[in-house]
Amino acid sequence: MAKFNIQHITTYTYDEPVYDSANQIMLYPIKDAYQEVVSHRIAITNDPLIETYTDYYGNQVGTFTNYESHNELNISSSLEVQVKSKLLPDDKLSVEKQWEIIDGLQYDMSYINFLKKEYFDAEDELLAVVLPEERRKSTPYEVAQYFCHYVFENFKYIKGITSVETTVDEIWKLKSGVCQDFAHILLVMLRRVGIPARYVSGYICPNQNGMRGEGATHAWVETFIPDYGWLGLDPTNNCIVQSNHVRLAVGRNFVDVSPVKGTYKGTAHHKLEVKVIISYENDPIPQENESKEALIVNPQFEGNSYQRFKEMQEMQQQ
Repeated sequence: MAKFNIQHITTYTYDEPVYDSANQIMLYPIKDAYQEVVSHRIAITNDPLIETYTDYYGNQVGTFTNYESHNELNISSSLEVQVKSKLLPDDKLSVEKQWEIIDGLQYDMSYINFLKKEYFDAEDELLAVVLPEERRKSTPYEVAQYFCHYVFENFKYIKGITSVETTVDEIWKLKSGVCQDFAHILLVMLRRVGIPARYVSGYICPNQNGMRGEGATHAWVETFIPDYGWLGLDPTNNCIVQSNHVRLAVGRNFVDVSPVKGTYKGTAHHKLEVKVIISYENDPIPQENESKEALIVNPQFEGNSYQRFKEMQEMQQQ
């Protein structure tokens, strides 16, 4: 079992005072047999009341409104979490039986949204790689691992080459992107062969031998394996998700799990800064001014509610 202390800090600085800042946050880690939240605290400028609810996919969502005039909005999530590795599938069930189970999921409301295929211009090119009929000679577990490896080997990890408006078709043509793009391509491939797949938002916390996506919010995929359940696959690092991934939320794609989004009244000019700070084992939760492992996104933006949503999508891409 691995223990991590994570501080996720989002700061908006405005040119002039703003007010009525209404926001939604998805910063609450998933709690289950493999992830224990030891402590968690969220602090927000002016200390507004946070109301929470559970969404359709089982994620805890918080909402708040900062009515008071402010020149800065700071959202700080301080988390201590323990993550337990999950046993891998034994994959002993026959290939035919596993695909029979997979096919039956198209009528199950719990999986329909994770099977929905999105429009894809390069359908012929995709099918030439996916080969749905050919893949059914292997188990879903083997197919999922093959697709994960394919994305890792055939797509280059390059920051800044894509944006939140980049479509899956464009990612396919570029053969480049970041963790969000890698995850979206893997989702498309798995769903094309009828395997349920969902997008996961969270953090990656390697203690050594750095991995792509560390020091920021991260994204990967969970795919359904018969006689097992949901298996995490990280195509950015070509690995099966174990105890160094911390899950925040799951959904059909990034839109369902955006860490922060909202709107406000006032100036459209503001600056965004994001930091994700991680320490390990029994280290104390790090403070903002003590860490050397910080990601800072500090551009000048214009726009209001829709623009803020786009900015938070961009944060996920780091």
